Amino acid sequence: MFGSLGGYLIYIAILMIIPIWAQSRVKSTYKKYSNKATSSQMNGAEVARKILDDNGLYDVYIEETRGLLSDHYDPRKKVVRLSSDIYHGRSMASSAVAAHEVGHAIQDEQGYAFLRFRSALVPVANIGSNLSFVFILAGLFLQMSGLFLLGIIFMAAAVLFQLVTLPVEFDASNRAMGQLVSSGVIRNNEERETKKVLNAAAMTYVAAALTALAELVRFILMFVASNDD
Repeated sequence: MFGSLGGYLIYIAILMIIPIWAQSRVKSTYKKYSNKATSSQMNGAEVARKILDDNGLYDVYIEETRGLLSDHYDPRKKVVRLSSDIYHGRSMASSAVAAHEVGHAIQDEQGYAFLRFRSALVPVANIGSNLSFVFILAGLFLQMSGLFLLGIIFMAAAVLFQLVTLPVEFDASNRAMGQLVSSGVIRNNEERETKKVLNAAAMTYVAAALTALAELVRFILMFVASNDD
């Protein structure tokens, strides 16, 4: 796949640059719009509760959690967990992130196919993430193509999980925008800024999927080349 050491180094650099760029973008966008309040002046917890109630999801709870941008929806316990900055913040960023996580709760309630598929993939993806490199390296050092191939299969499962995550995240963001507008949390002139927060967050998932896919392709080509020798 790489004609020279220089080409390989460029490839490694790209794998490092893409995730760093995506993380940098989401942090800078979040910082910018965490200083801009919405016209409704609602904090993240209030935004989440309003959207949940507007959709009849009274059984979904909201909890404050630690960590920066550690926000997530737990489908097993029916809980939207918001980091402290989002939970208490009254900014466009707080509203966008809170609404996005509620978007996952709405997906769960409506049986969104990609969310169910992703949830079913979690155990396999975890095994793939933890064991893929173990088998790949063992296959390389022991020159056992069977182990190498098994590692690639495990890695493919983890990559599939990340690819399925993309439509789940983009759909949650689309739902968030619609809910924020229809619920009156933001006005029409605030849509553009709020959407920038959601788009920046989505790019982290795109970057992760691209890097994982590139790694998978690299090992597949290595496997093919080793079996052609």
